[in-house]
Amino acid sequence: MNASLVDQVVNSVLYEGYVLYPYRPSIKNRTRFTFGRVYPEAFSISQNGAEPFIMQTECLVQSSAVPSVEVVVRFLHPLAREIGVLESDAVEHSGDAKPVPELRVDGRIYQSWQEAVERSIIIAPQPIRSLADRSLELPFTFPSSCTSELIRNDAGDIVGVMTRRQEELQGRVEIGAVPIDAKVFKISVRIVNQTPVSEHALSSQDAVIMRTFASTHVVLSAQEGEFLSLLDPPAEYIEAAGSCQQVGAYPVLVGEEKRGERDTMLASPIILYDYPRIAPESPGDLCDSTEIDEILTLRVMAMTDAEKSEMRQVDDFARRILERTESLGPDHFMKMHGSMRDLRACEDDFGASTRLESVSIGGFSVKAGDRVRIHPKSRADIMDIALAGKAAFVEAIEQDAEARVHLAVVLEEDPGKDLGLMRQAGHRFFYGADEVEPLPEGTDR
Repeated sequence: MNASLVDQVVNSVLYEGYVLYPYRPSIKNRTRFTFGRVYPEAFSISQNGAEPFIMQTECLVQSSAVPSVEVVVRFLHPLAREIGVLESDAVEHSGDAKPVPELRVDGRIYQSWQEAVERSIIIAPQPIRSLADRSLELPFTFPSSCTSELIRNDAGDIVGVMTRRQEELQGRVEIGAVPIDAKVFKISVRIVNQTPVSEHALSSQDAVIMRTFASTHVVLSAQEGEFLSLLDPPAEYIEAAGSCQQVGAYPVLVGEEKRGERDTMLASPIILYDYPRIAPESPGDLCDSTEIDEILTLRVMAMTDAEKSEMRQVDDFARRILERTESLGPDHFMKMHGSMRDLRACEDDFGASTRLESVSIGGFSVKAGDRVRIHPKSRADIMDIALAGKAAFVEAIEQDAEARVHLAVVLEEDPGKDLGLMRQAGHRFFYGADEVEPLPEGTDR
């Protein structure tokens, strides 16, 4: 297992949607922890089961030896950061603070917010055949906590108090196995939230969230065995894969695909493909669901100084995003602008293309660097319509395995044409030799 790669993906899942642009306690961030919620059982019952108190994943493990499986359950334990204003500067009266959404003190902003603490339940490797004979139930508890910090102005006067509070969480993990045949077992993992909730708290969304497992996911590791893909199972196990029941989790293989690693499975609340990975161009996690690094980074850079000041004081995650963004250089933005991947795989499937020095079009020899006018034949989409009649430079000429000639062109009027000449996505367009008209030197655009 490539532990570093797996950790990158798993940590990204843990904080997916933790804080969203504009990275401040706005309307967009008032509903916290949108992925992987496992609610208290009492709340689920009060909602007639509409909100789950169980997360379940089932997957297939194959082995001809004596396999075992390690299970790691991870989630975020919500932590309420509450701001209060003191009417007295006496320390002993700090418990009488009046709650407020925010407090501004000498240019600093203190805001009420829901932070989180990472929680893990690690279950040592269990023999799978033993799990088939008797399932395992492991109860767990994370205690409540409450700490306070006095807020002082520059003169040293006490003006408020910041309290961080967590509710106790209780739950259990259930692990079982069912043999499919002599070599394959179905593994089942269930996470159950048994945290008590009072009748009064059931009517408060904030109170319920404080007792919820957030961003819950499971990492399964097999020893002396390998997991079967549920997205593309072997033909003889398609029916067994289809019988796996998932509740709020979607198990996929993680690790090095090129090495054929199959010893680790991630059951994520976010739907992923097998072998997900973090784009190497990404300078860091932006915590925003379905993020596009370049767009979000540019948005952060466009914030006002006041907005950046507020973002800096939201929490450690928001502050790190801001600091990382402000330190990025031009080379980082170039990397984020667009990358083409897996072209080699396409060549293997359809035949490697051949770079040509030139091609004859309408009696003219056209080569890289020459000017042409675009005349799309298919006009199949809006880009064909928009580019019709435009002048462009030829970036490359290629011939595919079926002897068809394609010209990669860069628009003459494109302000980012340098990116196109560097073969960046979004600045090159592809047309057949019969879809361009040569423009000899001196021809008007």
